[in-house]
Amino acid sequence: MAITSANQLELLQTAEAVAREKMIDPGLVIEAMEESLARAAKSRYGAEMDIRVSIDRKTGRAKFTRVRTVVADEELENYQAELTVEQARQYMANPEVGQTYVEEVPPVEMGRIAAQSAKQVILQKVREAERDRQFEEFKDRAGTIINGLVKREEYGNVIVDVGAGEAILRRNEKIGRESYRPNDRVRCYIKDVRREPRGPQIFLSRTAPEFMAELFKMEVPEIYDGIIDIKAVARDPGSRAKIAVISYDGSIDPVGACVGMRGSRVQAVVNELQGEKIDIIPWNEDQPTFLVNALQPAEVTKVVLDEEAGKIEVVVPEEQLSLAIGRRGQNVRLASQLTNLDIDIMTEEEESARRQKEFEARTKLFMETLDLDEFFAQLLVSEGFTNLEEVAYVEVDELLVIDGVDEGTAGELQARARDYLEAKAKAALDAARELGAEDSLIQFEGLTPQMVEALARDDVKSLEDFATCADWELAGGWTNDGGERVKDDGILEPFGMTLEQAQDRVMTARIMLGWVDPAELEADAAEDEDAGEEESEA
Repeated sequence: MAITSANQLELLQTAEAVAREKMIDPGLVIEAMEESLARAAKSRYGAEMDIRVSIDRKTGRAKFTRVRTVVADEELENYQAELTVEQARQYMANPEVGQTYVEEVPPVEMGRIAAQSAKQVILQKVREAERDRQFEEFKDRAGTIINGLVKREEYGNVIVDVGAGEAILRRNEKIGRESYRPNDRVRCYIKDVRREPRGPQIFLSRTAPEFMAELFKMEVPEIYDGIIDIKAVARDPGSRAKIAVISYDGSIDPVGACVGMRGSRVQAVVNELQGEKIDIIPWNEDQPTFLVNALQPAEVTKVVLDEEAGKIEVVVPEEQLSLAIGRRGQNVRLASQLTNLDIDIMTEEEESARRQKEFEARTKLFMETLDLDEFFAQLLVSEGFTNLEEVAYVEVDELLVIDGVDEGTAGELQARARDYLEAKAKAALDAARELGAEDSLIQFEGLTPQMVEALARDDVKSLEDFATCADWELAGGWTNDGGERVKDDGILEPFGMTLEQAQDRVMTARIMLGWVDPAELEADAAEDEDAGEEESEA
C-alpha cells in the first residue's frame, strides 16, 4: 500500500477519529503514524538508514526523507546514515561536522507485514498517550471522592469504571462483607494514583478515615466552608467510628451542625458506610479533656497524662469499666487512635492498689539503700520523693520540712544517698569497661555510667557506634502496624531519655566526629525558621 493522494485525506480523518475515541491529542496519533511509516520505510530501504516521515497536518501528504549527518573522517561508522566532510561537499557548499543533509526519497509500498507492524506501532503509541492522559487526569484527584460503576470482581477485588479508566477497590479496602454486582454504583475515596508500566493504577478505599471526613464535608456546608474543621478521625470500618470536630465560630455548635436536623446529616454518612455508628466529639486542645470526650459514653473519674511517654492513665468507676473499654476493646482503641496516645484504663480500686504498691516499693527502696526504718522511709515517700537522686541532690530546705528532720539529719540522708549512687555508678562503669566500652563513649557528656553499660550490652561500645544510632533506637517510639500502635523499646528509655534528648546527643556525637558541619546545621535551621515565618505571614 502506498500513501497516494487518494488516501492522504483519509489519513487525517483516521487520526481525528482515533483521537476523538480515545480522548487524546490528534497530533499524538499523527506522530505515531509518522513513526510507523518510518519503521516500514526502513524495512524497505535498510535498517541502517535514518529514514524520517512527516505528515502535513493540513493536506495529509506524507513526506519520506533520508537524513545523513556530517561527521569527522575517523568517526565515520554508519555509511548509510553518516558522511564525511569531503563526501558532503557533493551536496552542500560549506559542510561542517554536525550538519545534516536531508533528501526526499520515494514513498514505499507497504506489504502486509509492514502494514501490520505499522498498526502495532500506532496502537502502542495511542495506548501510551491514553495512559498519560489518564494519569494526568487523576493524579491531582487523590484525596477526593469519586463515583463509579462496578465492572467486575476479581479474587475479592472490585474493578470500578471511573469514566476515563478503571480503578481498583481491594478487598481489604471494602467495608465489612460488602459485595457488588456488575453495574452497581459505588462511591469511593481515591487513596493513591501511581504511574506503572502497565498504565496508571488508581487505588480506591471505603475504609480510609479520610473517606468519612470527605463524606462529612459533602453533607455539612459548614465543614466545606471552613467554619468547622475535622481534626481527627478513627474508624473500625463497618462497625463504629469517632470523629473530632471544632468550630471557629462561637455561635455554631460543631457537634450539632454535623448531626443535622433530626440527625439527617450524620444519617446520610451512616447510610453510605453500611450503618457504621459514628460518635461526633468536640475537639479540645487540652489532651485530658479531649480524651474524656473521646471515651464517651463512659464516665471518667480521673486522667493522668505522661506527655514524655505519650501515655495516659484513665480511672473510671467499676461499673463504667466495660463501657469505657467497649466490645473487644473497640471504644478505647478508637479513642487511642483519635488522641494518638497510649491509654491505660483502670478502675478506682485498681488505681488505689497500684498506688499502694508504688508506695510500698519506694518505701522499701529507701529502707534498703539509706538504712532507714520503715516510718522514716514512709515520711520521705509521703513528701513526694520517688528516687535516690531526688534525695541526694535536692535543696536541703526541702528535707527540713519533714517532721523530725534537722540540718544534721538532712546532711546525713544526702551523704548516704550520694555514697550509694556513686558506688552504683562505679559498678556500672566497671561493667561497661568489661563489656568493651571505649573511653570515647564513657567520657561523652550526657551519658551516665548506667547508660553506658546499657549501650555496651546492646553492642554500642564507641562514640562512632553511638553516632550511627537513630533517636528512636535510644529513646523508643511507636510504629503503626495495620492500624495498631506498636511500642518500640529504646536502649536508654528506662533512664527517661526523650526523643529530643536522643536527637541532641546523637547530633552532638556526629559533630564531635566531624560527620556534620555545625555551620550547615545553623544555616538549615535559619532556612526552616524563615520558611515558618513566611507561612505564618501567608
